[in-house]
Amino acid sequence: MTAQDTAPPLLTPDRLDEVEGWFFDADRFLFDWLLTHQRDHGIRGDLLELGVYKGKSAILIGYHASEGERFTVCDLFDAGEAPDDSTATEMRVYYPTLTRQVFEANYLRFHRRLPTVIQGSSSEITGHVPARSCRFVHIDASHLYHHVRADIASARELLTSDGVVSLDDFRSPHTPGVAAATWEAVLNAGLKPVVLTESKLYGTWGSADVLRDTLAERLTTHPTLWGVTEDVAGHTLLRIHSR
Repeated sequence: MTAQDTAPPLLTPDRLDEVEGWFFDADRFLFDWLLTHQRDHGIRGDLLELGVYKGKSAILIGYHASEGERFTVCDLFDAGEAPDDSTATEMRVYYPTLTRQVFEANYLRFHRRLPTVIQGSSSEITGHVPARSCRFVHIDASHLYHHVRADIASARELLTSDGVVSLDDFRSPHTPGVAAATWEAVLNAGLKPVVLTESKLYGTWGSADVLRDTLAERLTTHPTLWGVTEDVAGHTLLRIHSR
């Protein structure tokens, strides 16, 4: 997928809200800011989303695929495709209406062509996406600890040196496995947190300081969001809140 495949820039908050899903204002801002910041600073690479639900965040990511960059999404789409019983149960409970057809129909309301769609387990993604090829990876697939841990390891393999990973639901009360895997990566696997929202942690295995400081400066003029810098377990991070 390239910039030529995207529709005209008709993505507005109201239009995106027509798509069912959870994608809050702070995260919409961060996706747009981070991907634009990368482009403006010459950081190139492919884009990847693990777990798409009905396409809300994928639609926004798709607008940032520049010429020559590929956008790939990966999802089971069907509980029958789940690799184990616990994943199948998670899908039946939380995503009973998720289908590939719904995702594709939603995406094509905003873009002329679909991204590369991998229907299957996120554990297979390194067989489809080259190592060190991605500048941005959004992880929102299984919320079970062992799967999230594996997805983070895959993201580390696939990201470029300056790439950013976004981890969804790391603070939600019903997803303790995501919290465990996320902070384990920070404390034991070299992931450097850049910024936190109410639902996502954004981090990098590259240099976090300049990115965090540039974002903090941008937030001083944002009309509805503000940031607080905090030191946690030897890491400096930025927390974003609504004004």
